Amino acid sequence: MKNILLLGSGELGKEFVISAKRLGATVIACDSYAGAPAMQVADQSCVFSMLDEAALRAAIAEHQPDLIVPEIEAIRTEVLLDVEREGFEVIPTARAANLTMNRDRIRDVAVGLGVRTAKFAYAETAADLMREAEAIGFPVVIKPVMSSSGKGQSVAKTAQDIQASWDYACAGMRGDRQKVIVEEFIHFEYEITLLTVRQRSGPTLFCPPIGHVQERGDYQYSWQPQGMRPELLAQAQSMADTVTADLGGAGIFGVEFFVTADEVIFSELSPRPHDTGMVTMISQNLSEFDLHARAVLGLPIPKIEAVEGASAVVLATGNGSSPTYSGVSEALSEADVDVRIFGKPTTRPYRRMAVALAKGQDALSRARAAAAKIKVHTEQN
Repeated sequence: MKNILLLGSGELGKEFVISAKRLGATVIACDSYAGAPAMQVADQSCVFSMLDEAALRAAIAEHQPDLIVPEIEAIRTEVLLDVEREGFEVIPTARAANLTMNRDRIRDVAVGLGVRTAKFAYAETAADLMREAEAIGFPVVIKPVMSSSGKGQSVAKTAQDIQASWDYACAGMRGDRQKVIVEEFIHFEYEITLLTVRQRSGPTLFCPPIGHVQERGDYQYSWQPQGMRPELLAQAQSMADTVTADLGGAGIFGVEFFVTADEVIFSELSPRPHDTGMVTMISQNLSEFDLHARAVLGLPIPKIEAVEGASAVVLATGNGSSPTYSGVSEALSEADVDVRIFGKPTTRPYRRMAVALAKGQDALSRARAAAAKIKVHTEQN
């Protein structure tokens, strides 16, 4: 089977490694620190910054992977474009990884394809941000063009909030681009992630929509399915199909939308498993990680089935190392509840350390109750 070089080894990568290895693949997990979650289950591991061009090229040259699978945005994607031209296969494509590394590029692609988005602009200084925010009209949402898990995202309700939002965005940026996207605040009824699966042979598939709630720009809990009017779901599927077909390749895409009373608005896209999609580990017959593994390995996906399910995150409260956990037994004492502890070696405030899962009636309330029982303890730094 295939030899996979995984770029980024967080909790999503860990579950992908498990799915891929069950199908016979060999995985080399890479990240900027030793002992990352995916490294704990991979065949081999490499420690280097994905933004280090020389180190990234060296890892690819050493391991000669059949598939290069990015798990994070902060990668020197110019290298991926180069090695793809040399004959290596990047999942889903090097262009997709390059475009989605930065919110400005994928948003521009969506607009070019005629996909409905919020009004938006870019800014590279606090002064630029003030000018663009005033042109769009307050309140506005401000995000770094490159970050992960919602870091650096805030809402500026008035002009007095702009400097703080700029500073917060800069603190949450990843990579080396000091640039933010500022967009109109959409008064949505709910937001969804539409997991979209492009196969090597076979039609594009859609998982039932996943609803989710964010705090500090990061998802806190999600549920599946999110009820939608058929015509709105059709809008979302059509837009997801349009954008993912343009990006090409095989694999799962997490496509995010705002949903109002009468329309669906494109928000963001990740060409890989999505954090809100962790709910599929309990709600679907094939999790998003199983689907990604099958799609990239060219294996068939005959049917996606789902039941009511939910996920809720467990967060760290401070800086520390060697975390331990209490309350797991209590969380697991209820039927149809499961827990995934990610195995991260260090903590920081609000770092996602585990997730509680539940299925069946009242899945969301039971997942949140289970997550609340679990506490993270560390040796304080």
